[in-house]
Amino acid sequence: MRGRVSVLAVVVLALVMVSGCKSSSRRANEIADQTMYQPIAYSDKPGPVVVVIPGEIKSANATYTQKIGANNIADYAELELGQAKFQVLERSDLGPMLQELEIAANLGDATQLKKFKKGKFQATNWLVRFDILKAEPVAEVKTSFDGAWLGAIAGSAVGSATDSWAAGVATGAAVGSIHAHDATGIWIIGMRYKILDANTGEQKGTGYFEDKMEMGSSGGGALGISRSEAKQVTLDTMTQRLVQKCVQDLDKMK
Repeated sequence: MRGRVSVLAVVVLALVMVSGCKSSSRRANEIADQTMYQPIAYSDKPGPVVVVIPGEIKSANATYTQKIGANNIADYAELELGQAKFQVLERSDLGPMLQELEIAANLGDATQLKKFKKGKFQATNWLVRFDILKAEPVAEVKTSFDGAWLGAIAGSAVGSATDSWAAGVATGAAVGSIHAHDATGIWIIGMRYKILDANTGEQKGTGYFEDKMEMGSSGGGALGISRSEAKQVTLDTMTQRLVQKCVQDLDKMK
């Protein structure tokens, strides 16, 4: 009788785990929602005319540089500055003179900058650049559990206590099949922005923001049923959110 009860308990546990699998779609969507674009509320005050010049990625981390480039960051910046009511002169409108403008601005060459003060660029007040100063994984923790040894001990104990070979085998198999793992990694990304005077190249302001990104996976299972979950804010999303923090700071300087 006790053996039958043990086997029945194992069957019930399996049914519970199967029902849990049905929620995987809902959970996957919840995780995906966390990485979607989240708009920021900026002030309604109009900002000056700005041009975003490509910055630098000073991090040597290959994982980051393979995914994110200076132009990606500049695209995010143009989007957010436009949302913040700055008058953005897009880089595509500058054509081939963008690189010359970038060099003149970084050198603070007022004479060269004056040569660009014509056409669409004539009304430009600020040149803004965004640099990645840090992008690196700083911590990683992993834990795991394997129920094989515990299953052997539990099966032997139950078999002896119930005087039932079937109960011992069922318990040992059920407990031994339990496994679980959990891994979490933390990245820190730091972004600096600079505001340069479009007439002189002089620096008018700067700021720096850091944020951490968590990437993790967890999973486990029993009785042949497994479940795993990966959660992370992507490098693209993290970079865009840092741009938003920088633009919030710029929004205060209008």
